[in-house]
Amino acid sequence: MMSLGSTKANNLFLVRQSILGRTQGLEGFELQFRPSQKNAAQFQDDDTVSSLVINHAFNEIGFKTVLGKYRGFIKVSRNILMSDMIELLPKEQMVFELLATVEIDAEVVERCKNLKSLGYMLALDDISHHVGDVEPLRGIVDVIKVDIKQSSQSDMAEIVTRFKKWPVKLLAEKVDNREEAKCCFDLGFNLFQGRYFARPALIAGKRLSHSELEVIRLIGLVMSDASIEKIEQVFKENPGLSFNLLRIANAVAMGAYRKVTSINHAITELGRRQLLRWLQMLLYTVDNDAVFPNPLLQLAATRGKFMELLVQQIDKDNRDFGDIAYMVGIMSLMDTLLSMPLAEIISPLDLPYEISSALLFRSGQLGQLLQLIEHLEGGDIEAANLALEELSPLDISRVNTAQVVALSWANMIGQET
Repeated sequence: MMSLGSTKANNLFLVRQSILGRTQGLEGFELQFRPSQKNAAQFQDDDTVSSLVINHAFNEIGFKTVLGKYRGFIKVSRNILMSDMIELLPKEQMVFELLATVEIDAEVVERCKNLKSLGYMLALDDISHHVGDVEPLRGIVDVIKVDIKQSSQSDMAEIVTRFKKWPVKLLAEKVDNREEAKCCFDLGFNLFQGRYFARPALIAGKRLSHSELEVIRLIGLVMSDASIEKIEQVFKENPGLSFNLLRIANAVAMGAYRKVTSINHAITELGRRQLLRWLQMLLYTVDNDAVFPNPLLQLAATRGKFMELLVQQIDKDNRDFGDIAYMVGIMSLMDTLLSMPLAEIISPLDLPYEISSALLFRSGQLGQLLQLIEHLEGGDIEAANLALEELSPLDISRVNTAQVVALSWANMIGQET
């Protein structure tokens, strides 16, 4: 596995937060390295934090690994903005986010013009209704970021009015629920950053579609070790699922002597372990009206792989436990996906107690791992520290390494699905 390098890097949690557009499609990610509470004093100045993010994301990990094909937002201090080092970064993927502490003087404006001419995108961070004069950057910056936790609705409306004449996109950050997202959407924001899309909007009396029901039915059959004949019959009743199964089975069997042409052969070719994993991810794409690329699929895939890798760090020889951990990660977002209480979704599956208790109550070791991942997704480093203390032998370095591998794997899944 890859290493994050220096001692300082091993005191930092990797945090990657999704940035979505108005149709909830993925637009990019903000990339940060956040210090653990006990090491926070080492990272007080903006220059140190900015340079560490750039160094470790570029030299140690690689931007492609954590960003895939999307743009990455990274915060830059004045000194980092003026340095030559940032010109080594891939211009087709970078958005340099000027910290609120950067004074917009003639030197900064000229540097921003230069970076813009080279093909980089620029953003202003933490804009508020009482922000100073940023008019010299009109036509240069591409994104205006607004921390909605620091702004009232009237403040945000004033900001939108002020900047709607600029050729920029307005990004609302720290959007943690759908009510906040709707408010920002109605005000005219173009981009949204936060945990809102992973929070379920439960609809009373909602019924699953036929396709969703059939995929859940198949998951239940595979998990209960039903006969191939029973599984095959469900596929035969669903031509669309059968077609997808044959397609994925032939992709897996590429180079084999003969093509996979029957459902029975496809199930055998995949094996029950891979069939179950494919069905779990298929549930996130079965809705033909879903946006693509689907941010929920990427998040679920990352969680599943992340969980599996963390369990391997704890007990590397227990493959079955890794499979169970993967399942918990994948299924942890099904309430959001299906807009139904998770207890109702998993009830027909008759899951083992360690899985159901982790999903419903975040209990047991699997529940603790899932909570750690959720804290990292939300950038809640204090809670992540507390969770990590209960998960020996895991440490920040091992968690970061597992997360990088999971992000890379999920990026490939998102491109292929």
